[in-house]
Amino acid sequence: MSFFHWGDIVTIFVWFIEVYMIFVILFYSVILFISIFQLRKKYKLDIRQAHEDYMDEFNTKPVSIIVPAYNEEVGIVQSVRSLLSVHYPIFEVIVINDGSTDNTLEKMIEHYNMKEIKNVVRNQLKTKPIKEIYQSNGLPNLFLIHKENGGKGDALNVGLNFSHYPYFCSLDGDSILEHDAFLKVMKPIIDSDEEVIASGGSVRIANGCQIQSGHIQSVGISDKPLVVMQIIEYLRAFLMGRIGLSKYNLLLIISGAFGVFSKQWVIAAGGYRVDTVGEDMELVVRLHRLLREKKQKKKIVYVPDPVCWTEVPEDIKFLRRQRRRWHRGLFESLWNHREMTFNPKYGSIGFISFPYFWIVEFFGPIVELSGYIFMILCFFLGGIYIEFSILLFLLSCLYGSVFSMAAVLLEEWSLTKYPRASDILKLFFYSITESIWYRPLTVLWRCEGVLRIVIGDTSWGEMKRKGISK
Repeated sequence: MSFFHWGDIVTIFVWFIEVYMIFVILFYSVILFISIFQLRKKYKLDIRQAHEDYMDEFNTKPVSIIVPAYNEEVGIVQSVRSLLSVHYPIFEVIVINDGSTDNTLEKMIEHYNMKEIKNVVRNQLKTKPIKEIYQSNGLPNLFLIHKENGGKGDALNVGLNFSHYPYFCSLDGDSILEHDAFLKVMKPIIDSDEEVIASGGSVRIANGCQIQSGHIQSVGISDKPLVVMQIIEYLRAFLMGRIGLSKYNLLLIISGAFGVFSKQWVIAAGGYRVDTVGEDMELVVRLHRLLREKKQKKKIVYVPDPVCWTEVPEDIKFLRRQRRRWHRGLFESLWNHREMTFNPKYGSIGFISFPYFWIVEFFGPIVELSGYIFMILCFFLGGIYIEFSILLFLLSCLYGSVFSMAAVLLEEWSLTKYPRASDILKLFFYSITESIWYRPLTVLWRCEGVLRIVIGDTSWGEMKRKGISK
């Protein structure tokens, strides 16, 4: 009986890592070229004129803006002020105070002169009990619901039960919308004659921007390296990944920070789940599943231009908690619908989207961490192993830094949200360093998320906000 020698095991492992990384690089390269083509096609149009046509209320659809808020006293007033001034003909803002233990409720009532009202709420989705409902005296389209704590998904379901309009937007309590974001995100829904049932916009990082009274005064970049790397990470995720997947109706994520959905279809899918930390992705997956099972040719799309600005962690402790939680949410969504993987019944979602999210997004960090550990060991082993290590390092740079630099260039070429050349140069410089320090950190945190799944740790972890508006 023959056994593999140590050298054979190392060679097999190296080939596995290299084949995996080449596969991922090729996949991202295809996504990048699709994104470039889509952006070039989109920005040949007169975007401003195209969206202004939808300010006529006869050409648009009313939207309910649902804002779940738990301990958001730092920024809730400014965020709501931003929402109330959006450039859109018919909308309502519904803030759901999810049993906050701070002064979120009191600040809203005082600042917006809110009075308690009696209102019958349809019980289409089961939720925690509502305590009180308030309406602003001066702003009849602003409502506040005070309820028992049940988590973000439960708060969104309360908002769905209460909402009056056929489409709704879910927004985080610390979000700031650009003035015409709703016109842009609703355009594919209106143009498609209800073929598009969900539309997501871009999320950008507000840390470092000048924000006054809930409005972006000037776009800037934070001096904190962790924040700068998150900006690059967001550009890469939104401008590359989501544009490419959206082109072929393969999108499994619409960010909980900014997305518009058909209320009819969300309620048919059962609303938001309350037993997951990734309620946004889980809902989109369930919608795709429902559409395929009912043989409905509906679409879920991503629109790169409508922008929502949000606060991100500046402290490594809170960023680590966020990434662990995100990875757990990814696993829960994939595992709860695991029978969709390679299932012909679900078409391209089952054969492309699910394998991609399993192989690249969920198991990717484990493979990458193994590669990092192997690279370190190779320097101690010497000889040919050092060559293996250098090859893996070059592949990791291509996998990480080069695609991130491409995302920064895409931003400058298309949306140009960062007007100063110094900001683009800063982003470009930091993207070069990603593979050296930031990506290994996020890989480690996501692997910690996998470990927590294995040991059954379901703790949430506190997230503190500084506030982004004055």
